[in-house]
Amino acid sequence: MSAFLQWRRFAFFYKETVKDPSDNGKNFQLPMGISACDSGRGHIVLGDMDGQIWFLSRSLQLSSFQGYKLSVTHLYQLKQHNILVSVGEDEHGINPLVKVWNLDKKDSGSPLCTRIFPAIPGNKPTEVSCLSVHENLNFMAIGFTDGSIVLTKGDITRDRHSKTLSFHQDNSPITGLAFRQVGKITHLFVATLDKVQCYTLSLKEVPHLELDTHGCALRCTALTDPSQDSQFIVAGDDCVYLYQPDERGPCFAFEGHKVQAQWHRGYLLLLTKNDKSPNQSEYGSGETSPAAKHILTIYDLDNKFIAYSAAFDDVIDILSEWGSFYVLTRDRTMYTLQEKDTQTKLEMLFKKNLFVMAINLAKSQHLDNDGLSEIFRHYGDHLYAKGDHDGAIQQYIRTIGKLEPSYVIRNFLDAQRIHNLTAYLQALHRQSLANADHTTLLLNCYTKLKDSSKLEEFIKSSESEVHFDVEIAIKVLRQAGYHSHAVFLAERHMHHEWYLKIQLEDLKNYQEALRYIGRLPFIQAESNMKRYGKTLMHNVPDSTTILLKRLCTDYQPNKDSADKDSLNNAAGNKANPEEFIPVFANNPRELRAFLEHMIKVDPFSPEGVYDTLLELRLQDWAHEQNPEKKKVLQEAALSLLRSDNTVFDKALVLCQMHNFKEGVLYLYEKGMLYQQIMHYHMQNEEYGKVVEACKHHGDKEACLWEQALGYFARKEENCKAYISEVLQHIDQNNLMPPLLVVQTLAHNSTASLSVIKDYLINKLERETQQIEEDERKIRQYREETAHLRAEIQELKTCAKIFQKTKCSMCNSPLELPSVHFLCGHSFHQHCLESFAESEAECPTCTPENRKVMDMLRAQDQKRDLHDHFSRQLKSSNDGFSVIADYFGRGVFNKLTLITDAPGGRSGAVNLEAEFQRDLHTNTKRNV
Repeated sequence: MSAFLQWRRFAFFYKETVKDPSDNGKNFQLPMGISACDSGRGHIVLGDMDGQIWFLSRSLQLSSFQGYKLSVTHLYQLKQHNILVSVGEDEHGINPLVKVWNLDKKDSGSPLCTRIFPAIPGNKPTEVSCLSVHENLNFMAIGFTDGSIVLTKGDITRDRHSKTLSFHQDNSPITGLAFRQVGKITHLFVATLDKVQCYTLSLKEVPHLELDTHGCALRCTALTDPSQDSQFIVAGDDCVYLYQPDERGPCFAFEGHKVQAQWHRGYLLLLTKNDKSPNQSEYGSGETSPAAKHILTIYDLDNKFIAYSAAFDDVIDILSEWGSFYVLTRDRTMYTLQEKDTQTKLEMLFKKNLFVMAINLAKSQHLDNDGLSEIFRHYGDHLYAKGDHDGAIQQYIRTIGKLEPSYVIRNFLDAQRIHNLTAYLQALHRQSLANADHTTLLLNCYTKLKDSSKLEEFIKSSESEVHFDVEIAIKVLRQAGYHSHAVFLAERHMHHEWYLKIQLEDLKNYQEALRYIGRLPFIQAESNMKRYGKTLMHNVPDSTTILLKRLCTDYQPNKDSADKDSLNNAAGNKANPEEFIPVFANNPRELRAFLEHMIKVDPFSPEGVYDTLLELRLQDWAHEQNPEKKKVLQEAALSLLRSDNTVFDKALVLCQMHNFKEGVLYLYEKGMLYQQIMHYHMQNEEYGKVVEACKHHGDKEACLWEQALGYFARKEENCKAYISEVLQHIDQNNLMPPLLVVQTLAHNSTASLSVIKDYLINKLERETQQIEEDERKIRQYREETAHLRAEIQELKTCAKIFQKTKCSMCNSPLELPSVHFLCGHSFHQHCLESFAESEAECPTCTPENRKVMDMLRAQDQKRDLHDHFSRQLKSSNDGFSVIADYFGRGVFNKLTLITDAPGGRSGAVNLEAEFQRDLHTNTKRNV
């Protein structure tokens, strides 16, 4: 009772009298003599003492039909089916009759009655006290005043598909029945004036269990929603009890003489009257004295408050339909109780600062997270205004995700409340809703509080519990001077760049940084060595060089790798050593060791490695004063040049820069730059080397001798011996015309006629010999031509006698038919047809004749081309472009169709061509 008195009372419902819309706003009048009520399926069902069954629609339209001849005592409207079950009387006396109506079907304008059967538990007629029907239409229970129960199993709408069971309890009337369905198990709760029992209908033997030894009055039972675990409510005069199928649940000390109990949408509705003593004789009829004053109280059992309480005069029944409660009174008036919306109820609670109750109410009303967050914010503001900062911060924490964090943070920036702010920021991070600023602020709170334990707990939380931006945390810790914490965080979460930056820039721990890089996977190790390699090389050159050698050969992370997966996936990786050469900018000794290691391990290292090593060796060679060591360095440099791994241009530039003669000459010869070799000797005035270069390479480039002659001709020194040697080679190979030789040497004041005397004499003697040879050939060709002409004339004017006895093809004796040619060759006709391309030409002479014809055609083409070229050259403004065009077309290329005899003259060739032309025009004919 004391607990009940502490429950707060609210007016969460609007009370209104239902008005008749068709009668100028007057109160709506219910039918007279109402004896039974129920609701569902969008209408209110009423039964009266005359047997009429009334339907009241939402628009307050009444309709009725005659259900019984005398009266209606009980009505039960199913919620999931449009089925109505009624109990009434068609005859005088105690003859209750059960009828099942299908409201979707009509029979002569009235609902179809699908089943009628008398409600008699035994041989003796008994009044019906209560009625309950299962929503699946498979069970119907009827309670009687003598303590009997009739249970119908099967389809309750048909007689043939159902069977009836009877239970007799004792002489105490049945006051309440309710079905409970959980899964496949069906229970029937039974209440009498003296006890409460539960039957298990899903079992064949239908066992029952007595739950309590006291009961309740008629109409004082109800069944809660499935959300409340479908508990059976029994409203006694002292307490209200809730029952499970196997035990009694909680009870509530609501005193007063209970007249009716209802349950709807989480509310318990109790109708009580002032008289506390129950009237045991009125359990069946439900009638009360005409002057009875009833009090309706609506309880919220979950949130422990009274949602509404009001007094009514002589209530017949309380129904729930269309989202409201309807109170029917005996004076034919109907009242509606409309629940206020959730926001209105919350505002009423806010005004009274009942925030805990508002939160519970919002949860029971299934308010969304936004609505709950707003309540938490109001509650937090209230506690903050009262000075309860600890309580306020707990409420603000519950708004995380909905309320802007800056709203809370601004209120707790005061140094005295920094611990509250820390708690809020921690919760923000736990929910992974913190941004970079929040992480910064939280870490600053830790540092200001000097709470090292909390700081370590925050940064050393397991990886699955990390709810903050690790990079921001590292920055803040570094700025605050917590380098060890920052390093721990960076290493744990594999922020390699930050780890190395702190180790190198703040802690100056170069060896540890180098060790860490050696544990990284290849890609990270390579990128970090490129970034920090110069710093590490400056401070720990030997260790850095060792790591670079590993990185550029066959890199494998150390066994205590910072990335565990890298050990499983690591293959033989190697970086490009050429990319790390800048790291050794101020460490030539380490660079030399690194490069020599690379070319030793990998002979196919990039060209840049060889070029850089060549430069280092040339520098050493240039600065070395010891001849023996200088010789060793020279051989080392040359060995690199001979390896064919250096870039030719770069190597040549390096050798020229360091005046490395042997290297320059080797590269000139390697690149077939023979003129450069000779010019190099000319620049150094090495006359003997100039001549030697001409001897070695003159056969590849004949112009070398001409350039050598011009070089010596320009020298004012006495170079007669070198000039004579050059002239000798020029004369032997006929490299220059004599006139050009004389003109070249005319510029040398020291070169006298004696220098070229022998050259000119030899030249003139050879020319004389050539002239004599040419004249001899002319005479010979003239004689041959005259002989041929005579032979041709003879063929034209005299008969030709063929005396060949053998075939020129098969060398067999000639037989007819045979073919004879004027050239003197004879053939079997079948041999000629088999082997000759044409019967008009001698197969033996054809190849030679074709050569002559090809030569003649070539000469004709050249002659025509020469004429066209001469005309085009004379008419063009740019003669050089014409010549270049003909060069490009290959006109001036040497044509070698017929090889001339050595030393032959042009006149002799023309004579021979003329002779061949005459010979061809008189081709022999077959006979």
